[in-house]
Amino acid sequence: MRVLLALAAPLALTACDQPQAGDPVGRSEIGGEAVALETTSPTPEVTPEPSRESACRTVEFEKVQLTHCIADPAKHRIRTALAPEGGSPWRSLSALSDALGESRAKVAFATNAGMFDGAGKPIGYYVENGERLKELNRAEGSGNFHLSPNGVFFGSGGSWRVLPTDQFYATVGDRPQFGTQSGPMLVVDGKLHPEFQADGPSVRTRNGVGVDARGRAHFVISEMPLSFGKFARFFRDELKTPNALYLDGGVSALWDPARNRLDKGSSIGPMLVVEDKD
Repeated sequence: MRVLLALAAPLALTACDQPQAGDPVGRSEIGGEAVALETTSPTPEVTPEPSRESACRTVEFEKVQLTHCIADPAKHRIRTALAPEGGSPWRSLSALSDALGESRAKVAFATNAGMFDGAGKPIGYYVENGERLKELNRAEGSGNFHLSPNGVFFGSGGSWRVLPTDQFYATVGDRPQFGTQSGPMLVVDGKLHPEFQADGPSVRTRNGVGVDARGRAHFVISEMPLSFGKFARFFRDELKTPNALYLDGGVSALWDPARNRLDKGSSIGPMLVVEDKD
């Protein structure tokens, strides 16, 4: 894996396995239904923070550029974020940034957290600050979310995990501090999702998360389209994450304050926020 010195180019947005940037709309698959979303090219917002070291770096894997961000439980905490109390979902990282005010200085990076309905609300299990806002979704259906197995990224304190949905249902009794369900799983117990081709013809911008044996969470977002198989191999072969979860496709976005990156484009739903510990 070769680290590139140049700052990652802004994302070319597509919706989750839907039309590429330049098409009039993106489409996010919602439990078998497709909801049209406006698609625009992301415009990074410059917010200089020269004293900070980024948790993200640009890498190359099988001729594809990716941005790889690490959340370390010794340095960071993770939480989910959807909406202000009693309000509608923020729908963008920039709206979240504005809402955080001075506390945005604690943000190491943030990204979209999984799939959502037309109002921006999660379609799967979702926990924020220990409160369950959406129950585990074990229903069958079409689209990426229902490509079994799907899974849950969750944690409490500095303990973070990714598990397939059925294993989460069978083994996790205590409610975590944060949790988000998405799909499909990219890697399950060290093996690629059984439905993936080695390098299939469907190539899209993608992002996902996996947790390694040291307990670090690896967030990856592609800077150019790639297949599910290639994306999953990066988690398995380079990051050595025994389980990894796909978060979404064309609406994928990253906020990395230290590198002056704040992606804009199609509306998103729930978000994952990685913050520096006090």
